[in-house]
Amino acid sequence: MRNRKSSIFVFVLAAAALYGPAARADPPGPVVETREGPVRGLRAGGIDKFLGIPYAAAPAGDLRWQPPRAHPRWKGVRDATQFANHCPQVASPFGLASTTEDCLFLNVFAPAHGHGAEDEFDEPLPVMVWFHGGALLVGESDDYDPARLVHEGVIVVTVNYRLGALGFLAHPALTAESPDHASGNYGLMDQQAALRWVQDNIRKFRGDPGRVTIFGESAGGLSVHSHLASPLAAGLFHRAIVESGAYALSQPSLSQAEALGTLFANLLGCTDQTAACLRAAPVASVLAAFAATRVASVIPDVDGKVLTQTVGAAFASGQFNRVPVIEGSNHDEWRLFVALNIDLVTGPLAPGQYVGAIAATLGVPLATAGALASFYPLARFPSPDLALSALGTDAIFACNSRKAARLLSPFVPTHAYEFNDENAPQLFLPPVSFPYGSAHASEIQYLFDLRSTVPAPPLAADQRRLSEAMVAYWTNFAKLGTPNWIGTPFWPAYERTADQMQSLVPPQPLVESGFAIDHKCAIWAPAP
Repeated sequence: MRNRKSSIFVFVLAAAALYGPAARADPPGPVVETREGPVRGLRAGGIDKFLGIPYAAAPAGDLRWQPPRAHPRWKGVRDATQFANHCPQVASPFGLASTTEDCLFLNVFAPAHGHGAEDEFDEPLPVMVWFHGGALLVGESDDYDPARLVHEGVIVVTVNYRLGALGFLAHPALTAESPDHASGNYGLMDQQAALRWVQDNIRKFRGDPGRVTIFGESAGGLSVHSHLASPLAAGLFHRAIVESGAYALSQPSLSQAEALGTLFANLLGCTDQTAACLRAAPVASVLAAFAATRVASVIPDVDGKVLTQTVGAAFASGQFNRVPVIEGSNHDEWRLFVALNIDLVTGPLAPGQYVGAIAATLGVPLATAGALASFYPLARFPSPDLALSALGTDAIFACNSRKAARLLSPFVPTHAYEFNDENAPQLFLPPVSFPYGSAHASEIQYLFDLRSTVPAPPLAADQRRLSEAMVAYWTNFAKLGTPNWIGTPFWPAYERTADQMQSLVPPQPLVESGFAIDHKCAIWAPAP
């Protein structure tokens, strides 16, 4: 009998050695029950990752250019260990090509249970929802690894949303079929559907649905502004962080957006201007036709539903979702676009091309461009590229960011910043004839680990100290509604009279008061 038991024991050991963990019916990893069914993630580096979770049905076929619909429940445990499809776009330095409309997925990153001080008391964790940038044309959620944020005791959710024509087309035929007599802004509706998913499900991931911070950069920052202004987003979030997102405080009307939609339909071959023709077009044709419109950056429209007024008007009147806000920009924003659209295309700007480049940048007559050039004379800059970069930064990003802070601050606690590391690594574009400085999007790498298209050196010691301060500010804000807490340089709330911002410079942030003068805001955005 003893020998038989020994044989069985040896057989079990041999089977375990032969098959190991792979023999188990279920793969390893944490399992969480969501509204649509359970998902199995993976645990690595003290973080539980749940990747590629659908938050809405695929917006394809009859659901193209419709508000997002609920995703059906699934049977069994859904694998959530790999990123899912991202939304249709052409290839760019800022996103990977895709023609798959089944793309409404999000990713949840949470401190692994047993890691972090919060576990001791099982308190729900604050939640940060990230909307990626990319001009509402390109980009995807899986480029952003939020490990540095998560290790500070927050849950981070990153989101895909419809882009370009598929996400923001306004067209008379779509307006006519809408019960709200509205069209466009489908990508914003996707983001709001993701926020509703967070409200419905985040408790299961140990998150606090009453402490949700939305944050985003560039088009993601514009999205945050849009949700601040949108009546439909009321109650879906409780703090907001805007990184370089104030470039469009005004939005086109529905009729203006429909005019662009009519042009797009003609380019698509839908000369009958019917919704049926638009929906029948292949994704590749939609992308090509929208590229032919030469729209460089998508702007949401005042459709009467998602947006009932422009962002600027909502902020000025106080008719917005009143939550604490961090609002900021980078000191050298426009250098990225001068590099992308000029240096890397035709070479450095010649002095004789300067005024014409201003006119093209701002969409103004040559006479107006010449007058504006007098405020940025070439003699004061090392090159025409840098002169144009300074003008574009001030006119499009910097002074609008300050204006947004000035409009918001009488109504809600507002903290304003300027990111200003002149040696920030450039992760998206190759070297050009001028230094990138603190160009557009250069601050993101101080918060996230990024998928990079260009090899870049790691952050230096002083830059790592700045990164630590920024991560602390952002996560403090998510936890408390203020960036200030023990161990970080004090960041005063923005007030119109003091006009102070936090300068995010290595190694330690400091308070600055000369922003408006530095960026000539008296020209571009006179103080309200």
